[in-house]
Amino acid sequence: MPASFARPELLATIDWVAEQVSRSSVRILDCRWRADLTARQLFAERHIPGAVFMDWMTDLADPDDPTPLQLAGPDRFAAAMSRAGVGDGMTVVCYDDTGGLYASRVWWSLQTYGFDAVRVLDGGWPAWVASGRPSSTAQLQAEPATFTPRLEPRRRLSTADVRDLIGSNNVDVVDARSPADFAGQQGDSGRLGRLPGAVNVPAVLLTAGDGQHFLSAEQLAGIFQRAGVSRDRRVLVYDGSGIGASKVAFALTLLGYPDVGVYDAGWAEWSARMDLPLNR
Repeated sequence: MPASFARPELLATIDWVAEQVSRSSVRILDCRWRADLTARQLFAERHIPGAVFMDWMTDLADPDDPTPLQLAGPDRFAAAMSRAGVGDGMTVVCYDDTGGLYASRVWWSLQTYGFDAVRVLDGGWPAWVASGRPSSTAQLQAEPATFTPRLEPRRRLSTADVRDLIGSNNVDVVDARSPADFAGQQGDSGRLGRLPGAVNVPAVLLTAGDGQHFLSAEQLAGIFQRAGVSRDRRVLVYDGSGIGASKVAFALTLLGYPDVGVYDAGWAEWSARMDLPLNR
């Protein structure tokens, strides 16, 4: 019998979402994103009925942080969620069309602020379209909701946190970048390499051949086990700036790893600090 996920409620199915779209207690967030800023136009052309567009970079990142793309502070984050109609006591479903990459980032952001009832749609928008379910062009004006941020500090790690944790026998460090970045063969940062003691689990490997659905529980567990990532230790995940790391954190949490944190500033900040160690 195939292994099952320890936290199956985190991964929403197409059928489950189709049953929930009309419920006022459920908010669906369209997390599709494009570097050329055309994702909002994609949303306007077609989206899951009842969904609200959520731009993780514009809405949920701190524009004043010297390290780009860092999670917004509690006031800015709560205001973005209120505008999207996400309030206390609701259930949120996040979807994208890039293998859960940006949906996982929004999932992690909500989790970091203490909002636990959030799921990622397995297969995302491509799976919704392939299922033959209806789509919408309506621009929903969500009723503003009260979102109370409750920071969960173990979910988001600072550079100081990471510096104190690396080398500990009770911590596994997971690098979610490509093998070439991990090996220090390429990169767009000041220094090339990886955090000391890190193992490489590229975020792109966690979704199936179609690039959208997450691998089975057995397959995901095998990837992390082969990398030596133990559920008995705290897990620290990083990549360039917290996006792929959020997807890896989602997969680990789905498998039941109890203590997973994302180094939000990631390699972008670590590599710029000449006083911090690295391996190559």
